[in-house]
Amino acid sequence: MSAESGDLSEDEEHALELVREQGSIYQSEFWKELDVSSRKGSRIAKKLAEKGLVEREDAVHNGNTTYLIKPVIKEEDLDFSLLMAGDMLSPFVGEEEVDARSDAFSQWIMNLVYEDPVVPESESGPEPEPEQ
Repeated sequence: MSAESGDLSEDEEHALELVREQGSIYQSEFWKELDVSSRKGSRIAKKLAEKGLVEREDAVHNGNTTYLIKPVIKEEDLDFSLLMAGDMLSPFVGEEEVDARSDAFSQWIMNLVYEDPVVPESESGPEPEPEQ
């Protein structure tokens, strides 16, 4: 998991993963999915909310009062680079349908092809020493 969840119990980590995968989940379904008691599910959701990892909103589901649990998404966790090719934004953004034969799409693909590959530092190893 991420550094933010380093101090979470195994149950809390599993619960946070569930909420993130679902996008949102009613607390009345949350504890069932986790296969824990409603009381334990409530405590887990409350702890995640106290740590700022989820939000709990009052809700009614199947005629019962419950909470809607949603993950908190921090701006620094978002990676918009996957939408870019050079300085061009993906033609898929905001479009329901993209014509694969359009000039805009072709240009975006070509920018991807000719872009320098980004190699994470952990994979690239140390930089070579300059020759003298």
